[in-house]
Parts: sequence; structure tokens; C-alpha cells
Amino acid sequence: MGKRSAGIVLFRIRDGLEVLLVHPGGPFWKNKDDGAWSVPKGEHDDAEDPRAAALREFREETGTDLSGADLVELGAVRQKSGKVVTAFAAEGDFDPELLTSNVFEMQWPPRSGRTQQFPEVDRAGWFDADTARRKLVPAQAELIDRLERFLRQDSQQPRT
Repeated sequence: MGKRSAGIVLFRIRDGLEVLLVHPGGPFWKNKDDGAWSVPKGEHDDAEDPRAAALREFREETGTDLSGADLVELGAVRQKSGKVVTAFAAEGDFDPELLTSNVFEMQWPPRSGRTQQFPEVDRAGWFDADTARRKLVPAQAELIDRLERFLRQDSQQPRT
């Protein structure tokens, strides 16, 4: 089986639905925008629970702990690379100015023999649903559709 990732679609309702997306760090993504953003996510092995992995990765990529959040499973999508991303939704807020991402090392420039550190995520932002669909890696746009369907169904449920 291909690589597996898990992530969280953090959302809030302002003048409509807004979702938090993150932009990958490093030199390959520096000048890419539409089709390059992602939900905060990361890889996990078959032994790790996807929900636990999603919480861990959200914390590593944003610096914010959502361990007490109510998570709603949105299912999985398969990206062009073959990676399967399992996503959960959580309602909450986050100030993109407080982004604190973990880092990774890579040889840069290529074949230079020099290793540099880059943030795994270099920025975060809130986007309305239509803009998020355009910004996201194409396969992840389906997660916004699923979140919208869940919110419509949830709003029709009787409150006790």
C-alpha cells in the first residue's frame, strides 16, 4: 500500500465557512500557490491510529494542540502521488501569525553538499470554501465538499 497521511480541516463560521490551510515550506514550494496548499497533515504508519496521527501532525505543523477538539471523520482521498489522506474536521480558531512549524533538513542547493533547515509549513491562512478549493492540492478539494455536506446535515439535526 502507498503512503498514508492524516490531517485536520480546521473550520470556523464567519461570513460563511472558512477553512485553515497551510503552505508547504522549502525551496520547491516557495513560488507555488494555487494547487499547492494543504490541510495540516502528515504521514503515519499502519500501526498508528489516523485520528492520533492527525492530532499529532496538526500540532507539529501549526504549534497548536487540538487534543480536546471534537473531530468528525471526513473520510479519505487519494492524491495524484498515490498517497491516501484521511481527514477529520474540527471547529475552532487559529491565528496564522502564531504559526510554529517543525523543520526538516535537505541538501540545498542541490549537489552543493550543504544541508539547510526549512519549516515544514511556511505560512497558514483562512480561506472561504471556493478559494480553498482552488488553493488546495486538487484531491484535497473533495474534503471541503464533504465538510460542507456534513455542516448542512448537522444544521438540520434537532437540538435537544
